[in-house]
Order: sequence, then C-alpha cells, then structure tokens
Amino acid sequence: MRAIDFAPLYRSTVGFDRLFSALDSLSQGESAPAYPPYNIERTGENAYRVTMAVAGFGESDLAIETRENTLTVKGEKAEEKAEGVEVLHRGIASRAFERRFQLADHVEVKGATLKNGLLHIDLVRVIPEAMKPRKIDIATVGNANAKQIEANAA
Repeated sequence: MRAIDFAPLYRSTVGFDRLFSALDSLSQGESAPAYPPYNIERTGENAYRVTMAVAGFGESDLAIETRENTLTVKGEKAEEKAEGVEVLHRGIASRAFERRFQLADHVEVKGATLKNGLLHIDLVRVIPEAMKPRKIDIATVGNANAKQIEANAA
C-alpha cells in the first residue's frame, strides 16, 4: 500500500493547522520545493504570516488577490537587458510565478509588506460573533434541586 503525501495540501493552506499537522505526521514523503520559496508562520492565536522570497521583484511587479478563500500571489517582471552587458551566470530568478494558498473560513488578509526581498502577507482569522463560544447560565425554577435549560424555539 502506497503512502499518501499530504505535504502539498499542508503547505498551501492557512488556518487548518490542527488538521494538517495530524495529516502531516502521517505523511512519509517530501515533495520538491517550488519557486518562489515561502514560509507559513503562526504569529498569534488567530494570526498568520506568509513570507515569500521574491528577490528582484518590486512592488509594481507583484499582485496579491483574495477570492473565495483563495489567496493568490503573482509576480511578473519584464526582462531587463542592459547594453554591453553579458550575463555569465543567472542565479537570481526573475521568472514569472503564481502561487495560490487555500484559506480557512473567516481568514482575511490584514496587509502586505515588501522588505529586503521578502514579501510578508499578514493574515488574521476573524471569528464572527455568532460562531464564538458562549456560556449558557442554568436557572433553577421552583425546586432547588431541579435545573431547567431554556431555549427559544424558532
């Protein structure tokens, strides 16, 4: 029986920490890293950061978009040709890329910064008030030992 590799799912999602940590522990294989390299970090209880190494790309070369629980980062740079310069070795990649990350429900992009060749995208999970846990008081009616739980019937 062949082992299933959940690593690509884990690396392209944000906000599914517990589920994919469990699945990742079952995973045996590693897939090759893709361009550009990136990290997904948990910076708080409901805060995350995606950091991508985009050396050579400027703010105008990058586009960040969210749509239907998907974060898309695109990079496209026009090829620069300087007269009288011959490139002997190109180690700094400047090829176009598109990277997609699946976001959990209620995860929103808070902002993005580009510093020292690293693109930082800050994310936050905003849990709606209706979905937050709440404490229900138990009232006693009549008999001191009897407890009644009341709810509105819709």
